[in-house]
Amino acid sequence: MDQRTRAPSAPLDENDDRTGLSKEALKRAFIDNLFYMQGKFPALATRTDYYLALAYVVRDRLLQRWISTAAAYTRDGARTVAYLSAEFLTGPHLGNNLINLGIHARVKQAVTELGLDFDELLNEEEEPGLGNGGLGRLAACFLDSMATLEIPSLGYGIRYEFGIFYQEIQDGWQVEKTDKWLRYGNPWEVVRPEWAVEVKLGGRTERFHDAHGRLRVRWVPDRVVSGIPYDTPILGYRTNTANTLRLWRAEAPESFDFAQFNRGDYYGAVNRKIVSENITKVLYPNDEPLQGKELRLEQQYFFVSCSLQDMLRIMRTQRLPLERFHEKFAVQLNDTHPAVAIAELMRLLVDEHAMPWEAAWDITRRTFSYTNHTLLPEALERWPLGLFGRVLPRHLEIVYEINARFLDEARLRFFGDDARIARLSLIDETGERHVRMANLACVGSHAINGVAALHSELLRQDVLADFHALWPQKFSNKTNGVTPRRWVVLGNPRLSSLICDAIGDGWIKDLAQLRRLEPLADDAAFRASWREIRLDNKRELAAYMRRRTGVATDPSSMFDVQVKRIHEYKRQHLNILHVIALYVRLRSTPSIAMPPRTFVFGGKAAPGYRIAKLIIKLINAVGATINRDPAVRDLIKVVFLPNFTVSNGQRIYPAADLSEQISTAGKEASGTGNMKFTMNGALTIGTLDGANIEIRDAVGEDNFFTFGLSTPEVAAARAHGYHPQRVLEEDAELREVFGLISSGFFAHGDATLFRPLLENLLEHDPYLVLADFRAYSDCQWRVGEAYGDPDRWTRMSILNCARSGPFSSDRTIREYCDEIWQVTPRPVRLLTRDEVRAGILQ
Repeated sequence: MDQRTRAPSAPLDENDDRTGLSKEALKRAFIDNLFYMQGKFPALATRTDYYLALAYVVRDRLLQRWISTAAAYTRDGARTVAYLSAEFLTGPHLGNNLINLGIHARVKQAVTELGLDFDELLNEEEEPGLGNGGLGRLAACFLDSMATLEIPSLGYGIRYEFGIFYQEIQDGWQVEKTDKWLRYGNPWEVVRPEWAVEVKLGGRTERFHDAHGRLRVRWVPDRVVSGIPYDTPILGYRTNTANTLRLWRAEAPESFDFAQFNRGDYYGAVNRKIVSENITKVLYPNDEPLQGKELRLEQQYFFVSCSLQDMLRIMRTQRLPLERFHEKFAVQLNDTHPAVAIAELMRLLVDEHAMPWEAAWDITRRTFSYTNHTLLPEALERWPLGLFGRVLPRHLEIVYEINARFLDEARLRFFGDDARIARLSLIDETGERHVRMANLACVGSHAINGVAALHSELLRQDVLADFHALWPQKFSNKTNGVTPRRWVVLGNPRLSSLICDAIGDGWIKDLAQLRRLEPLADDAAFRASWREIRLDNKRELAAYMRRRTGVATDPSSMFDVQVKRIHEYKRQHLNILHVIALYVRLRSTPSIAMPPRTFVFGGKAAPGYRIAKLIIKLINAVGATINRDPAVRDLIKVVFLPNFTVSNGQRIYPAADLSEQISTAGKEASGTGNMKFTMNGALTIGTLDGANIEIRDAVGEDNFFTFGLSTPEVAAARAHGYHPQRVLEEDAELREVFGLISSGFFAHGDATLFRPLLENLLEHDPYLVLADFRAYSDCQWRVGEAYGDPDRWTRMSILNCARSGPFSSDRTIREYCDEIWQVTPRPVRLLTRDEVRAGILQ
């Protein structure tokens, strides 16, 4: 049974060229779009032309649902979730929309009958790199779930002209290339210039008395930029609901100064346009120099100001009074990046709409809720006071006022506790003064949540302990989840079909139904089918990796995979140290019996993160040595797959045997890659960190490989004085590994290349890599023993998938709706053409 073929409620005419879902209607629409949208005939058409023609066929089918959804929300004034996020890592749209429309197989057949390769057209789509990793991908999963659950919602973010960089590997080093995702246009978006807004920056403030004698504040900016909304429909699975992702692009109000041009100042004539458009030019500019910090603050303010002004426009359109703003919108802050929205809403209400401070503050606090995504102190954003005041002078005044009123309240609660008051303050007074954005988010929100049980507990006990002491009722946990539509149905069609044949397709919208697979773990025929599907997935990934890297791998070997952002706390260097140890064992004792293993790495390092980039170099250097060594290359291989993206994730997760989730305990907020691997039947080797704990509890300790120090043990090790050099002295194998690296064995004899990495580990080891090495190495041996028993491993794989139900983003969104947002589903009925025509004629 192909679960990808059943459509939601169909339009009245299956053969309509705009909305029809029959195969013939799809073929006619495709040819029409090639002619009338692309202006091409087959002899001149490129593969990109064919992709765009197909994308417009699908977009037309989305538009009927999108317009019907907007009409329903406008008519009802439905309470709406506004999800503010600096990142939305959506992945390619075409395949996912075909799945959610229920026409994947039908479109594939239509395209094939026209003599084209369907998979080639899918691969032609430029992937929007509008995120750095888990934060942006989580936001995209949430949009998918909100549409599937028929929750009225809007995603608000930035339309970066250039997204996260394209990663190439040259001589083992990461090289960043420009991500030109818009070079052929974006068929999924609709620009809405009629809804443009103005955003002020810089300047000064002035006090004045209005016509009623009230003291008011006027912001006189240095410059003004226009925010132009670009809308993308986000369709739910087997529903008529298509919500909106609205991304903002910065433009100059006047892009060309004719007078300056006539005076011969050709640069000055376009300078304003260039400066304005820089705001949305690139995702996360390097913020080490002051100019980079300023641009990043401008980005964050720009998109929240645009978004809040847009919400006020929606209020006017639906004729709702401003005093009901918090009833109309539940605004979620996805980490601290959009936290300046709290000060901006106060500015709009108090300065622009003359609302009294107390009433505005009540609306603001009842509007916002805040999700914290980090336990790393350096990731809790702070802005130098001078910079903040220069870019947002009025907002600094508002922050001061919020802080003064808040601290008066806090002093009454914590009488005489000056140290706590200093920690609670929105202004960090130690050294150079800073605005603390996490503190602003806590004070200005009615709800605060972490994203895994351990993470939320650590927020209460440590990172946000003072706020929890003040407002314990604000805090809750909402463990992250991922959408099974993209990560299983689209990414792993063979496994999806096997599951549907066994238990039906209800699991796609209710992942808890996967529990019905559990008895089949003891069915030999089902296990055999499961193994064969996984082997087919591994064959496909092996072929792809060879095309990309030139490294040939054995699909029957264990695929041991760690793909995620490269960071010291995620400990890719722990993984590669174990690979080297295994290599040393095999060279020293060739008779060791072990199943062949392919170590797959992937992920991007921040361009300025020197140690992370050196880790990538070490992985590639070790791989280059091992892969050409005839003594071991049939037993172990190392592959670094460049440019890890959503598309690559769809190839990797279904083919992985072992999922590496080995961060230092207490450092990973949740993780979502761990969930994608589990849903696809991979087993996990992991620390008791983030959502690993909940995954282990769900799948069972016997089906999860646990190692390493726990969070309390990590804290105790540091408190008692952790000495990594002593660990090295006591572990002969680890000493041999370090000796091999420091000798230049993996660097063509250059003994200095990896010295900074080794010295960092020996002198500091901030993430306790050496402390966990022995436990990790021993656990990996147990992994190999389990993989050597195919029936046992397959049974564990099936149970991991069967028990992954709690990690659907649908479950997470239901919890947000019930416990924080207070938003209920709003089913949508498709509008007919007659209804649309009648509306136009009214």
